[in-house]
Amino acid sequence: MTDSTANTQTGWESPPKSEVGVIGWMRKNLFSNWFNSFLTILAIYLLVTTIPGIIQWAFIDSIWGDNSPDICREAQGACWSFIYEKHRFILFGVYTFDEHWRPLVAMIIFLFLIFASCLKPVWRLGWWILAGWGIGLVFVGIFMWGGVFGMTYVDQSQWGGLPLTLFLATFGTIFAFPIGIFLALGRRSKMPIIRSFSVAYIELIRGVPLISILFMASVMFPLFLPAGVSIDKLLRAQVGIILFGGAYAAEIIRGGLQAIPRGQYEAADAMGLTYWQSMLRIILPQALRITIPPMVNGFIGGFKDTSLVVIIGLFDLLMTSRVAFQDINWRPFFVEGYLFCAMIYFCFCFFMSRYSMWLEKDLSRGHNH
Repeated sequence: MTDSTANTQTGWESPPKSEVGVIGWMRKNLFSNWFNSFLTILAIYLLVTTIPGIIQWAFIDSIWGDNSPDICREAQGACWSFIYEKHRFILFGVYTFDEHWRPLVAMIIFLFLIFASCLKPVWRLGWWILAGWGIGLVFVGIFMWGGVFGMTYVDQSQWGGLPLTLFLATFGTIFAFPIGIFLALGRRSKMPIIRSFSVAYIELIRGVPLISILFMASVMFPLFLPAGVSIDKLLRAQVGIILFGGAYAAEIIRGGLQAIPRGQYEAADAMGLTYWQSMLRIILPQALRITIPPMVNGFIGGFKDTSLVVIIGLFDLLMTSRVAFQDINWRPFFVEGYLFCAMIYFCFCFFMSRYSMWLEKDLSRGHNH
């Protein structure tokens, strides 16, 4: 029995073919009015005129594998041999060349901890997650520093590249988050001293760029330390990033707290809950769920802002790529170096974006009715 026969028997009429399927989708999303039609045609024109050239340059005319710079100069396309030649320096910086397997193993352990912590079934482990992080970070430290089990000691001044970027961004995010919560609660506190301190801290930190925070941590802060006391430059940069991220996280969380209806506070009071019980069990879970999109936006921005540590002499991923194409033989191929870094940054930022979308949808499942 055909559809038309079934529709005739039931008295239904099929929708016009121009309103369903691919044609209907195109009319609704691409050519719904004259302005959208103009933008669609313009986008198609730009894609048709640019993408073939990019494919020609990046794949068809490109040079791959272990080839010399002279061969790359004669080619018309990209020189991916530059990445083949310099990828170890870009990824691991000035870390001892023969020991590059150690930051690679440390990075794998670190990424495993991050990805495992993002899985919902792992959340049921509760405090065991922190124990897992503690054990994992011990192994990360052993591989990065060495000095035991026959591994040579590598000072953290030689850390660089992707491991350094991951460490700064991850620890900056993890420790800035609780600081932001306490500052947000402090700014809404009824106690004048706590509220004034929170407001002063947030406005002071947000009033200056991250570069100035890093500069103060690197140059000015050691001047106030007692003679003979020195704090590692990497640790100072990490603390600066945490303090900076905490101020921005505080304002995002404060926005979430303000979005909670007054009735939720009154319901908590009516149940006889204390301040911390109402915050931990009722208010904060709702506020944090609301602030997932702007919070992840801040995390992505913080991940990219780690490239600013170059001003205090730390070689992050972007800086190692810049140093790599300072080699006079490979200098013309800086575009390939930037594209390689952009691809790495995109992978991590895209993962954070997609994970936040899944997390927001999963946590809102019970609020869509």
